[in-house]
Amino acid sequence: MAWILLLVAGCLEIVWASAMKLSNGFTRPAASIVTIVAMIGSFALLAAAMRQLPLGTAYMIWTGIGAVGAFIVGVVMLGESISAARLLAAALIVAGMALMKLSSS
Repeated sequence: MAWILLLVAGCLEIVWASAMKLSNGFTRPAASIVTIVAMIGSFALLAAAMRQLPLGTAYMIWTGIGAVGAFIVGVVMLGESISAARLLAAALIVAGMALMKLSSS
């Protein structure tokens, strides 16, 4: 169950990071509200997952999901640039998350 909570928390991190970009510095109310609500949900689920998972594992997976997810949203939905170096960086984050998961008890 903790892993499911962590996955949802990571997905909410993608939501709040993307909504924050769309809020234009918190000048757009709807995107600003989505940012704040998703952020609270993400932190609450991360906290719940940390009851059962080690700090380093939970935090690394949460930030990794958010980082790679935000990268994908930026490229796919916001037209941000893509390069071999950026793809390699995202792949290394995913590899690190996989290794962290495999090394967790």
